Amino acid sequence: MTELAIRQNGNTPALTDEQPQHPGSELVAWAESAVAANNIAQSLAKTSFVPKAFQGKPDEVTAAILAGQEMGLSPMAALRSMHVIQGTAGLSAIALRGLVQAHGHEMWTEESTSTRAIVCGRRKGSTQEERVTWSMDRATKAGFPAKNPNYKSQPQSMLLARATSECARLIAADVLMGMPYSSEELADESDETAPATKTRKISRKKPEPVAPEPEVVAPAPDEDAEPESRADAEPVHDEPLWPEAAQPGTQPTQ
Repeated sequence: MTELAIRQNGNTPALTDEQPQHPGSELVAWAESAVAANNIAQSLAKTSFVPKAFQGKPDEVTAAILAGQEMGLSPMAALRSMHVIQGTAGLSAIALRGLVQAHGHEMWTEESTSTRAIVCGRRKGSTQEERVTWSMDRATKAGFPAKNPNYKSQPQSMLLARATSECARLIAADVLMGMPYSSEELADESDETAPATKTRKISRKKPEPVAPEPEVVAPAPDEDAEPESRADAEPVHDEPLWPEAAQPGTQPTQ
């Protein structure tokens, strides 16, 4: 029966699983999910139930919800587990571990101290076991303690996070395709967590001008004052300077 005959009879062909879907149908469905996620984000961004980094940022909340949805996380779980460090989003190590275990894969901690962490894992249906060791010596050689002060304040947690993240990728890379690196790993590579270098502040204030010392002027001599010594006084002649006979304008006596 032709398609025209089917339409004339008022019948419509039933859709079956064998019939291919429209190439853009998945994109349309994703766009509809994005609109729904944004509607939720507009309300969540105003509350204190979302992390501080997402508060007042509905677009960031929308992106986090959509990214978490692709990995099977609920909106609130995605917001609590996701961190953006220098423009790159990452899940916490415990969230990566939870996703791996939720898909039926096994992960367990063999050792966890302040100097070494050993995490093991096995993929579902496999007998091969993966074993990852992270020590403080390994972290120091990579330069992480110099960038991330958490290696000094809580070394056990940081080493366990590194071992957990690496083991999760080894046994379940397909589960973590959307976000393969943990936020702890991103922080180790970031300069945002590096301690600030203390610098001495040099004052640029101009010195205040110093007033010049007053010029000392010697007092003028007092003409009416008597001289202190005879040597300073003008000579006084009681006798004439010339003999009487030699004085000019006089005639010698006979």
